[in-house]
Amino acid sequence: MFCILQVWDKSESGDWHCTASWKTHSGSVWRVTWAHPEFGQVLASCSFDRTAAVWEEIVGESNDKQRGQSHWIKRTTLVDSRTSVTDVKFAPKHMGLMLTTCSADGVVRVYEAPDVMNLSQWSLQHEISCKLSCSCISWNPSSSRAHPPMIAVGSDDSNVMYGGKVQIYEYNDNTRKYAKAETLMTVTDAVHDIAFSPNLGRSFHVLAIATKDVRIFKLVPLRKESSSTGPTKFEVQIVAQFDNHNSQVWRVSWNITSTLLASSGDDGCVRLWKANYMDNWKCTGILKGDGSPVNGSSGQPGAMNTMVGSTVQTSQNALNGSAAGRYFFPPLDAPRAGSRYGHLLPPPSLIEHSDAQFSPHSQLPQSPMAIHGQPPQSPLSLHRLYSHSRALNTLPEHD
Repeated sequence: MFCILQVWDKSESGDWHCTASWKTHSGSVWRVTWAHPEFGQVLASCSFDRTAAVWEEIVGESNDKQRGQSHWIKRTTLVDSRTSVTDVKFAPKHMGLMLTTCSADGVVRVYEAPDVMNLSQWSLQHEISCKLSCSCISWNPSSSRAHPPMIAVGSDDSNVMYGGKVQIYEYNDNTRKYAKAETLMTVTDAVHDIAFSPNLGRSFHVLAIATKDVRIFKLVPLRKESSSTGPTKFEVQIVAQFDNHNSQVWRVSWNITSTLLASSGDDGCVRLWKANYMDNWKCTGILKGDGSPVNGSSGQPGAMNTMVGSTVQTSQNALNGSAAGRYFFPPLDAPRAGSRYGHLLPPPSLIEHSDAQFSPHSQLPQSPMAIHGQPPQSPLSLHRLYSHSRALNTLPEHD
């Protein structure tokens, strides 16, 4: 039983090289995320083993054999959760080095590193009880003073058949706590991923949700009374809803200008969505499991490349070797230091058992080995990606 996380770098010649590979957790890893590059080369991972971990890169330069190779040091392990940690996200950089986790026990935890030069010290700042089992989280990236820090939480709780699978929590300066600001009652199915779009000075917020389909919501803040100290209330509007995947949707990701949304699902395809000047959203491109465009899809490959640049090719590489569709689409809005790029390849459990319906809360069957995804052949120069392969395992009970 093991979980291997790999980091790949692209050289000037265009070849991808695995510069680090190491065991991370004692259970399956559900998510991996990069910190903003101003904090160094830092990763965080979360796992079925009930922990989250923070990793920092150390590059070897002492001799020719080590030059260009790197190894990652575990700086801390966060052990507050009693159940599977299902998502982990760094806060927007303007908030400092902060990390948020959510767990199957329905608790969102916010940690802070008081000293960014010492990543071994993290303090638990907030615990938010969401009542429902949590599957995913997203920070509102807005740095505007008009918008307090806000976290969206998605749930895949199968024991609850009513709405409210997405909750919005807002930080209150007076109480110095997070309070529930809104619940999206129309979302009644399991939520697998959730993503705020970059704000870009808008007075409202846009939220994408991956569930049995793709949904885009607009959250318009309602005017507050001057004496009000409670959280902001929102007018919730559904902007678009797509069921083109005809299957469960597992990941959604925005580009940096929030004009393009990518989604991936169990149909083995990545679909690209774009709004016109009338704010009508349409599919502009579809990529199959082998990375090739689907014949007859709206939008030509050339047009897609013009629109999203090399992201399309990176999307194609994300699909190579995977027909299951449960993979992390590269975060379109997260370029890294030195033009590095992050991407999580498909878990082997879903390559070997593409018809299985696993969730971070399920007991997984045993398997003697894990399968590695293939390094992508992206046209992006000097980019970095990360991937993980995970064994099929059952987490042993704690004593």
